[in-house]
Amino acid sequence: MYKPKDTGYIEVIRGCMFAGKTEELIRRLNRLKYAKQEALVFKPKIDSRSNDEIVSHNGYRFLARNVADSREAREIIFSEQKFPRPVVAFDEAQFFDEGIVSLVQDLAKLSYRVIIAGLDTDFRGEPFGPMPKLLAIADEDTKLHAICVICGEPATMTQRIVNGQPARYSDPIVLVGASDYYEARCRKHHVVLP
Repeated sequence: MYKPKDTGYIEVIRGCMFAGKTEELIRRLNRLKYAKQEALVFKPKIDSRSNDEIVSHNGYRFLARNVADSREAREIIFSEQKFPRPVVAFDEAQFFDEGIVSLVQDLAKLSYRVIIAGLDTDFRGEPFGPMPKLLAIADEDTKLHAICVICGEPATMTQRIVNGQPARYSDPIVLVGASDYYEARCRKHHVVLP
């Protein structure tokens, strides 16, 4: 990734469940340590798997602030004693409100590197939350793939399973969970019941 000097830069890491989005975010954040840089990292409170960390499915961890919405993240960023930090990151960005888009743009205008990780589509296969707008303003877009649990081909879809069956289209969009509710699937094997 080449970031021009004195210019903000927006990176999006996206894909389906189990594609390694949080793991890639943590990898990028850990690399900052070699450059003696710090990052301010946020995650939405709805992701209750850990209160003060982002955690990958492989168990990799990085300290993060748990916030209710983009407004709370904005307040922390602009009141932080150590601010300005060169990097601000958001995990599970699909769960943030639309205000994250203007926050990210404001940070980029202030010459910050912003790294965003999130699901690009929901279990229905439709664009998820603010992710389409974040992708539209991104300078860099990294699409990660998982492995389809049915055929072993590259997976780009998140399959929700309820009581052993594919979810219905009318089911709620948000259901926080991991392998207890979700599988990675290729387009051919992704199923949403009517």
